[in-house]
This record gives sequence, C-alpha cells and structure tokens, in this order.
Amino acid sequence: MSKIIYTHTDEGPMLATYSFLPIIEAFASTAGVEVETRDISLAGRIISVFGDYLTPEQQIGDALAELGELAKTPDANIIKLPNISASIPQLKAAVAELQGQGYNLPDYPDNPSSDEETAIRSRYDKIKGSAVNPVLREGNSDRRAPLSVKNYARQNPHSMGAWSADSKTNVAHMTADDFRANEKSVVLESDGTIAIQLVREDGSVKVLKKAFPVLAGEVIDGTVMRAAALDEFLAAQVVRAKEEGVLFSAHLKATMMKVSDPIIFGHVVKAYFSELFETYGKQLTAAGLSANNGLAAILSGLEELPEDVREGVKTLIQKGLDDGPALAMVDSDKGITSLNVPSDIIVDASMPAMIRSSGHMWGPDGEEADTLAVLPDSSYAGIYQVVVDDCRAHGAFDPTTMGTVPNVGLMAQAAEEYGSHDKTFEVQEAGTVQIVDGSGAVLIEHEVAPGDIWRACQAKDAPIRDWVKLAVTRARASKTPAVFWLDETRAHDRNLIAKVNEYLKDHDAEGLQIEIMSPVKATAFTLERIRKGEDTISVSGNVLRDYLTDLFPILELGTSAKMLSVVPLMNGGGLFETGAGGSAPKHVQQLLKENHLRWDSLGEFLALAVSFEHLATTTDNARAQVLADTLDKATGTFLLENKSPSRRAGELDNRGSHYFLARYWAEELAKQTEDAELAASFAAVAKELSSNEDTIVGELAAVQGSAVDVGGYYRPDEAKASAVMRPSATLNKIIATLN
Repeated sequence: MSKIIYTHTDEGPMLATYSFLPIIEAFASTAGVEVETRDISLAGRIISVFGDYLTPEQQIGDALAELGELAKTPDANIIKLPNISASIPQLKAAVAELQGQGYNLPDYPDNPSSDEETAIRSRYDKIKGSAVNPVLREGNSDRRAPLSVKNYARQNPHSMGAWSADSKTNVAHMTADDFRANEKSVVLESDGTIAIQLVREDGSVKVLKKAFPVLAGEVIDGTVMRAAALDEFLAAQVVRAKEEGVLFSAHLKATMMKVSDPIIFGHVVKAYFSELFETYGKQLTAAGLSANNGLAAILSGLEELPEDVREGVKTLIQKGLDDGPALAMVDSDKGITSLNVPSDIIVDASMPAMIRSSGHMWGPDGEEADTLAVLPDSSYAGIYQVVVDDCRAHGAFDPTTMGTVPNVGLMAQAAEEYGSHDKTFEVQEAGTVQIVDGSGAVLIEHEVAPGDIWRACQAKDAPIRDWVKLAVTRARASKTPAVFWLDETRAHDRNLIAKVNEYLKDHDAEGLQIEIMSPVKATAFTLERIRKGEDTISVSGNVLRDYLTDLFPILELGTSAKMLSVVPLMNGGGLFETGAGGSAPKHVQQLLKENHLRWDSLGEFLALAVSFEHLATTTDNARAQVLADTLDKATGTFLLENKSPSRRAGELDNRGSHYFLARYWAEELAKQTEDAELAASFAAVAKELSSNEDTIVGELAAVQGSAVDVGGYYRPDEAKASAVMRPSATLNKIIATLN
C-alpha cells in the first residue's frame, strides 16, 4: 500500500491537523494510500528523549530519528508542517506543562553543577532550537509561489503600507570583527576527521569538540564574533536610535541559531539596560537570571533576589525604558517589548513585516514608527538595507503587478550556519581556537578572548552538486533567470563560487541566464525586475534561503505560508513542507479564548497535492495522480471563492476552510473523466457536502465565541482537541462514508 507520512507538530498547524487529517485519510483511502502520522512536536520530542524517567505507558519512540532515516531512502514521502524551534523559555514552558500532566521530567538546568545535570542539559540542548529541520532535510529546497496563489494575490492584493521619501528607517550592522569579517574557509582534499580545540595562553589544550568524520570536497568554515566589538557596536546603536528619534529593534534568529543568537540577544539586552547590568549584573547571574533569556525571564525571577536588590532592579529597568530610545514592541497593549523573549522577534519574519508596514514597527505608545533595525552580523544584513532604500526611493511594492522570486536553497545535510549548533562556543578563556585534522595539522585558527562567540560550519560536496543541478533544472523548467547569491569577498562564498562554476559544466545551461552576484547586488537586481513584473530565481545558501522565502512571499502574497515548498531528497524520496510562517502561537491563544482558529492550511493543501503527485510517479499509482490533479483544481477554486480563514471570531475559520476544500475536492473528483469508478464514488459525497452547506457552516459557527479547553498547549488531550476541532457532526458523518 502506498504511504504518506503526515507530521504532528505544534500550535496552530497541530490543532488544524485534528480537523484536516480525517479528511485527508478519507480521500486518500480511495486511492489505496495510507496516511500515517509521526509526532515530532516539541512535547513529543521531549518525551521521547527522556523515556528512562517515565512510566512504560508514557514512553514513546523517537519519531524524528525514524523520519531522519526514512528521509535517506527512496520510499520517503513526508509532509512536514511547521514546528516550534524552541528557545529556552519555550522549552521550559513545555517541560512545566508535561510535568503538570504527570510526566516525571527533570527541570532544565541553567547552570549544571553535577555530571547528572550536565547530561540532562545535553539532552535538552539537542531538542531546543531548530532540531527538526536538519534531520529531515536530506535534500535541497525548491520553494515557490504556485501560479494559482500568485494569481489570487494579484486579483486580491493584500495591504501594503505607503513609504515616505523621508523615512528614517534603516538597518544597522557591524563592519568589523563579526562573523563575516573573521570568516576563514577551507575545502578538504580527502576523507578524514577534524576536531575543534582551544589552545590556552599557557599552551594547554582544551577539546571543544572531539574528532568527527568529514568528507573530501567538504567546505569547512570557522569564524568568531568578538564580544568587545559587539558591545561597542550595540552601545552605539542605542545612542543612534535615541538621537534619530526612531524605535530600537534587534532582529536575530534565536531559534535556528540556537547557540549563538541567544548569546547575542543577551548582549543586546545588556546594551539597552546598561546601568542595570553594571549595577546588579553579578547578583542577577548568581540568581541564574540571564540576559540571554530576555527581560521577561529576569522579571519573573526577581523573587529569587533580596528585596532591596529586587526593587533596585525594577527601578533601573524602568529607568532604562525611560532614558533609552523607544523600544519596538511585540504587544504594546500588554507592555511586551521586543527584548522580553529572544524568540519573539525572528529576523526572517520581522524584517519583511516591517518593510511591508511602511518601514514601521509598533512603539510603546501603540503607534507605528520608523525603526532602527539592528542585525549585528553583516553577512546578510545588507540585503534588507537595499530593500529599505528601494522603497524609500520608489515607494511600496504593488502586489497586483510585481514579479515573483522562487528560491533554490542549499540546505541538505545541515549545510552552512544552520548546522553550526554543535560547533558553536562562547569562549571562556583567552587563547586560540583551532580546527585540526586527523594528523594534528591546523586548518583554521582564531585568537579569542573570554566572551567571544566562535563557530564552525560545514557544507558537504554532494549537497552542493545537487543544489547546482536543482538550480539549472528550475531555470530551464520555468525559463527564468537564476542568480546565485554569493559574495566573492567572503571566504565561504569564494569556495562555493569555485564549485558552482565547476559543477555548472556538468549541465546543459545553453540559453539559460545564470548569474553569480553578491547578496547586495542580487537584491538590487531582483528588485528592479520585480518592479517590472519580471520573475527571478534566487539560488542561495541556507540562511538566505530562510530569509528570502519570507521576504519576497510576504511582499508578494502577504504571507510566506502560501508558498509551495518541495524538498527533492537526494536519494529519491520527497519531503513536502507546508510553507514558512512559524507555528502561530497567537492563533492558539485566540482558539482557547474564542474557539476560532485562524491558521490558514493553504500550505498543507499545496504540499498534499505534490505529495500525491510524487507518490503517483514513484509507485505507479494512477489514482494518486487523479487526487493530486483534482486537489490542485480544488485549491484554485478555494482561493477564487475566498474561503481562507478570517481573523475574526464568528466568521469562517480553519475548520470551515477545511469543509470548503473537501467539498471542492469532492466536486472535482466527481466530474473528472480519468477514473469513472472514482468519479462515481465521489458523486454522492460531493452532493451531500454541497446540499448541507448551511447546516455544516452553521454547526462550525455555532461553537465560536466562548473559551475552550484542549487539555494542553504543547501536548493537548487527543479527545478534547479532536472534539474542539471537529464540531460539525454533519461534516464528520459525510467524510466517514468514504472510509
């Protein structure tokens, strides 16, 4: 039997799964396709890793590891929904909820003081941040806006804030001693091993990472961000924002870059509240209150401090807010600043949202204002300044006419910065960090001081070859120019440019426009074409893949969740991601308060169609192809009929959108001519779904407006969540007839 693996993840998409999965299972069964789920939610991953602390009934297998192995096989057909990339506060919250549900999990040790606590911390550290994607992504990324989605956006343009020529919004980044400036890169000549070590000033050696295997042709990078330079830069930006009268905002990725960016975030918090940390820094540290976890963690932990210190801390926090530049806010009504939690402001989503909103973020007064966007590392910050300058000169983009920017992204086998977690260190002692090979020869080295952030990255040769091949394939298929976003002045990119030029020779690129440009030049080139209504494929490394597949879709479509995201796995399988856009915590909050889920499952619809298509091709299942073709048409109707979820309770929500998708899909199946038997089996279903519209929509609307309980935020109760997400007995009965 043909099989699709549908992942059970977190928050908005997880709740939507309770509604949509029964529909998928019912329709798929008519083509002999089995749909299985695998729990890769944050809570599920925590439980799987700490099985030895739990009862046999509570223990579950490691679904992520299982899918990681499956992704390396030709049989893989995985639909991957967005999941939480957990910051430490999120991880702790999930653990606390599970403990409250009776799971005897250990607390997360902030400062391990024993071998046992160190081992516990190590287990948790493997879960936090983006622990899922590097495991599953055994292929490179092909992400684009489907034509039906693009056409809908042109006919139904989303709002775009007007730009002023005198806008004071800008992007600030370091110009020296950051990751980009200090980067060194080598290409390995043969298979072997490398290790990372710190040579102290007295000549003694501390092993930072034991020897691990590497392959010939692999690109290895090492770099360091110097803490003193970072602090000097951040202090200057606080002053600059105050002098220019703009909001101060920091944009990092404390989820994916789960080691380095929380540390950098902590430096930002200390720079903004400099007097607080100069006065009480030692007391806060002694109480386990780290700036890396944000202002909210410090405020919630004040009870650990003596009363006089507690009051002094509160006073200096308020003084920092009063004397410093106005902070960009996450929720101005509730006083939640952008420095409260490291995972609240995520650069790839926050920067395009700011650009779409006239270059504004929300200030503490509840009003929009120009902003100084602080992106400390200069590796990619320049692309956003180009967009800001372009909007300042030419005004906002027009969704009705602008071109589209698909992306081919190098991400397979934990390529580049997003694979650096286990090779990133906050230096504790002065000395020299070295990467050494199996013979002890030094490949890369940097002098370091305490507090510096040092990291190494890898990009294996096979994924790079596959990335070049995919770029040529997409350029040829869409007859669109493709631009590799690579900078010859950066050490890593120089090595990639050499490989790209070499591997392009393996493909017939005659008649194709394939360019190599620095990210800044590529941005300008792409924006010029966008304004003419012309399309351009961006071919980028892993971080830029992430940034660009939010930046351009948010400007083009209003959201990145509507992108088709295909990962052709290198061993022949398929991974189908349901768009970017995070896992929507605010959507869950609204559901619990008003029983209205505004999560848009369009990404799931798009991914499911290409999953069926892949299955049809690899298993010779003709009916799976019919399901794919009819679902694609149904999705087009769904968009044209504007059945996406509303943001307001009492109107159509996620559950209602699933009803209409099921109805349009059944109607397409009933009238298709490829499979008469299948058409006949869906005729009655389509009729029932159509004739019962008023009843079904009424049942779905009737439950809205009141608070609901799903039994947990990170790990809901199955029965409660299913009951909340499937409130239409009429719809449920009709779908059940297909089984």
